[in-house]
Amino acid sequence: MIRSYKDLEVYQLSYALAMEIFTVSRFFPKEEMYSLTSQIVLSSRSISANIAEGWAKRIHENVFKQHLLSAFGSCCETQNRLQFAKDCNYLEESECARLNMEYDKIGKMLTRLYQNWKSK
Repeated sequence: MIRSYKDLEVYQLSYALAMEIFTVSRFFPKEEMYSLTSQIVLSSRSISANIAEGWAKRIHENVFKQHLLSAFGSCCETQNRLQFAKDCNYLEESECARLNMEYDKIGKMLTRLYQNWKSK
């Protein structure tokens, strides 16, 4: 039974990946601290944050769904920043591919939740 946004698998996965992005990005060059590093951390954290905020407003179906769309947008943004990190040689290609697969999974989960959500 789902009693909280914390019970949603998509929330759990997106939160765990945001923590992983935080750890990985600590090894980016110092000159990226206020650009790519902060941007990828923020976009990855925004996914779970939008799920949590939307959950608080879930009684209004369209509002919750809008937050799911925002979470999906942040998911795509994170993938874009992962590509930059790989192309700038801050991230190994295999690590980038693995993380991208996880973000693809989150995107699919968000899409299913969006399509199937019905407020009471």
